Amino acid sequence: MHIWSSLFIPLMLLMVGCTGLPEGIEPVNAFNQQRYLGTWYEVARLDHGFERGLSNVTAQYQVRDDGGILVTNRGYNVAEAAWQQATGYAESIGDPNQGHLKVSFFRPFYSSYVIFYLDPQYQYAFISGFNRDYLWLLARRSTVPTAVKQKFLQRATALGFAVDELIWVSHQPRS
Repeated sequence: MHIWSSLFIPLMLLMVGCTGLPEGIEPVNAFNQQRYLGTWYEVARLDHGFERGLSNVTAQYQVRDDGGILVTNRGYNVAEAAWQQATGYAESIGDPNQGHLKVSFFRPFYSSYVIFYLDPQYQYAFISGFNRDYLWLLARRSTVPTAVKQKFLQRATALGFAVDELIWVSHQPRS
């Protein structure tokens, strides 16, 4: 029994830790899940293994029967000349009016999805994970105005993200 406890407790702490907020980053308030649904284009991201080498990345958010969100991420793998897709699940953490969700592509493991900026028209969103290794600029279109890009870079820099390592995602037509 002692061995089980010594393995289970750290695993639980790891899972809980992945749904926390990065220090100094607060989720948006007055978040409306219904308005957030639909297609978002990934404009910029910090590199990580599960999206490495992908272009034309989109995220589709749809409501599930249980009120949670079905997440479908899709991107084109240039090296393999093939589309890749992953389906996950998201739900609010705590207050559903805050932009703090937990997302899982590998249940039962969840990670934070922190919307720390969302324009009033729900056209642009700045997203963090549970730490500063994860950062995204999402938009309803594949390109953003220079002013939005500058705001994203200024805000991300002020919050301590490694903006010099950002990947600006290509959205070229693919068959």
